[in-house]
Amino acid sequence: MPSVIKKSSIHVLDLLLVFIPVSVAFFYTNAHPALTFIASAAGIVGVSHLIIHATGIIAQRTSTTVSALINTTFGNIIEFILAIFALRAGLVDMVRSSMIGSIIISVLLLIGVSMFFGGLKYKEQKFNQESAGVSSTMLIIVVVGLALPSMYNLLKNEPAPAMSLSVSVVFTIVYVLGLLYMLVTHKHLFPTKQSMWEPTAYPWSLPTSVILLLIAVGLGAYMSYILVETVTPLVNEVGLTERFVGLVFVALLTNIPEHITAVNYARKNNMTMSLEIGMSSALQIALFVMPVLVLLSPVIMGGTLDLVFSPFSLIALVMTAMIANYISTDGVCHWLEGVQLIAVYLLIAIAFFFI
Repeated sequence: MPSVIKKSSIHVLDLLLVFIPVSVAFFYTNAHPALTFIASAAGIVGVSHLIIHATGIIAQRTSTTVSALINTTFGNIIEFILAIFALRAGLVDMVRSSMIGSIIISVLLLIGVSMFFGGLKYKEQKFNQESAGVSSTMLIIVVVGLALPSMYNLLKNEPAPAMSLSVSVVFTIVYVLGLLYMLVTHKHLFPTKQSMWEPTAYPWSLPTSVILLLIAVGLGAYMSYILVETVTPLVNEVGLTERFVGLVFVALLTNIPEHITAVNYARKNNMTMSLEIGMSSALQIALFVMPVLVLLSPVIMGGTLDLVFSPFSLIALVMTAMIANYISTDGVCHWLEGVQLIAVYLLIAIAFFFI
């Protein structure tokens, strides 16, 4: 296991934790929705970074299996909690869009930024083709699974709750079996899975890390509640759609710490780890978080969350899967490929701004 760095330092993202009391003050004094939204979003970014630190220390001081379970449980916990509050508030379109947005951001923007900044330091970078190939195939399965309920809705002009539930069950099984493949039966093909966590500068003990992790999750839940309560008045006043807010803002703010970690690995010429972070995050959202939300939706919102997406969302997802499959073919990348991935993401975001 990687050793924990003993020298303590404060990361710039940790400073965003000061926005937690600021957002609470804005919320309860009925400040402008934009101010409350920005403050709560900044607080969520700070909390997400704190969760990464805490889970990193726990993972470094436990077995590989426990590390995998920690990553499965807390890797996208803020997105999950935020989606629950949004579903309870009736913001179903925002939830669907944020899930698609998280997948697209993790594959296109996170990996693209990593390739760009890594390519500025190294002319070419190599990565594990086996790991990237398995992940890209998983993304194709995601596209197929999500397209079926949408096609049913298009042809029958009625929701497909039973199909959405069935797809969610299959997704969950595939996700669990994928973990078994990478961590048990074929772990020799995925050496980065044994060291997914970057050494942290915080010398916290294991009990302290567990306590801070639980506190961070609680604070993240509270910030998520405030952000969701602010979305509707903000959307009505600014004129943005739920779909755009979910796909761009909500999906991005919970992934900023992962972006920074992935870029750090790329700058250390470890592009394999950068791709692993991006692809693992995307697959966790698609094959675990989204299916669990569907399965729990009758309790959360009194009805099943349909996996019925707009044609633009499906097109964006198809393009993302195609690009991920292309990336995995040669095992080599450079800064221009990073620019191309970023450009595709920006084009998708622009399209959603106008629809």
